[in-house]
Amino acid sequence: MTMLSRMLSHIPIALLWLLHFLPLPILAVIGRGFGLLLYFIAGRRRKIVLVNLALCFPGLDDPARRQLARTHFQILVRSILERSVLWWGSRQRLSRLICVKGEEIIRALRDAGKPVILLAPHFVGLDAGGIGIALRFDSLSIYSAQKNVVFDRLLLRGRSRFGNQLLLSRQDGARASIKAMRAGRPFYYLPDMDLGSRDSIFAPFFGIQAATITGLSRLARAAGAVVIPCITQILANGKGYVVELGKPWADFPTDDVEADTRRMNAFIESAVRTMPEQYYWVHRRFKTRPAGEARYY
Repeated sequence: MTMLSRMLSHIPIALLWLLHFLPLPILAVIGRGFGLLLYFIAGRRRKIVLVNLALCFPGLDDPARRQLARTHFQILVRSILERSVLWWGSRQRLSRLICVKGEEIIRALRDAGKPVILLAPHFVGLDAGGIGIALRFDSLSIYSAQKNVVFDRLLLRGRSRFGNQLLLSRQDGARASIKAMRAGRPFYYLPDMDLGSRDSIFAPFFGIQAATITGLSRLARAAGAVVIPCITQILANGKGYVVELGKPWADFPTDDVEADTRRMNAFIESAVRTMPEQYYWVHRRFKTRPAGEARYY
């Protein structure tokens, strides 16, 4: 990375830093406006979103899908701009903005010596969810290094500035994650992206065979961990965020990794249906296809 590119990278970071001084309702308005603009100018990402929505919601007609896509872009850009508050806002401010429901579930399991995996699907508010957990617990999450070293440093700092949070790279392997969970750290785990065929199986997601990593089942078994659903919702009009922890999953994991993975996808699908505009539709969730099947994108 050249010196010039590093210097240029600091410009959007400086603008983002300035935004954190604004009240969240004003940031929400700005985010919705720029999100609508992005819908019209980001043709490639718009196409990905529309393909995903057509696959997952075949009952919607074209105008309804496009309206859902516009709403998605608006809340997606909101989530990006509001990271300024997550990364630079004070502990007191974030404690007011992020409500965590069910944290007593984690405390009870931790007191009982049970490792915990928080199943956190890719809703656009997931950064707020991670901060909300880090404000309350010494936690663990997986970190993907960014190609831009300036953005990489910013992301790493923003996600690890509260509590004694441990960020592991995908290259650290399962052993480090298991050790951290057994030491009492809840694992904020995001297993619902298409990472290719390695360590994945095809499991239904909205009726489409989706390449899905089997890590939730394997990690839960290896660590003896309890799985707790963890869903983050961005509230309307800049009112903050709600992180809802569900009941621990019974009879999980089983001896059937494929059945466990299908169960995970079915749960995530049911959660997405409750707030479809907030799922991360700009990701090519169905890019990896079974042998001989046509590509969607």
